[in-house]
Amino acid sequence: MKRYWIIVLIAICVLMLSACASQGNRNISVGENSNTGTNENNITQEETKMKMNVQIGDYTFTATLEQNQAVNEFVEMMRKAPVTIEMSDYAGFEKVGPLGKALTTDNHQTTTTEGDIDLYSGNQIVIFYGSNSWSYTRIGKIDDLTNWKKALGSGDVTAVFTVQ
Repeated sequence: MKRYWIIVLIAICVLMLSACASQGNRNISVGENSNTGTNENNITQEETKMKMNVQIGDYTFTATLEQNQAVNEFVEMMRKAPVTIEMSDYAGFEKVGPLGKALTTDNHQTTTTEGDIDLYSGNQIVIFYGSNSWSYTRIGKIDDLTNWKKALGSGDVTAVFTVQ
C-alpha cells in the first residue's frame, strides 16, 4: 500500500512540473522578448493602428482609430470622400453632429475624456473636449490635444474627417 501512495505522489509531481513548464514557455511565445523585456505583439499592434485627420477650422489633428465594425464603415465613407459634419456644442463638454447614415454600433458604457471621438445613437459623431459617462461606440482618440479646446471654441463647428 505504501508503494501505491509513493507512485501516486510521483505522478502528481510529474504532472505539476509539466504544467509549470508549459505555462512558462507559453508566456515567452506570446511575445515577451526575454532579451529586451518588450512585448513585440504590442509594438506590432501599435504600428498597425489606422489613423485619420480631423480638421476644424485652421487646425488639423491626427486621431488613432479603434478596431471595430463602425470604424470600418466610417473609413469606407472617408475613402470615398472627406466626411464633413456640422457639429453643435452640447452641455459644455462635447460637439455632436449627424453623420448622415447609421453605422453598426458596439455600444459600451464608458466615461469619455478630452479628445475621444465616439459614435452616438448609431448616426451621430461626438467629439469631446470634456468628460461624460454614457453608452457609446468608440471611434478613436485625438493623439495630440495641443490647441484642441481652442479649435473647438464655444459654439458650433464644422469638422472634416479624412483617413490617412
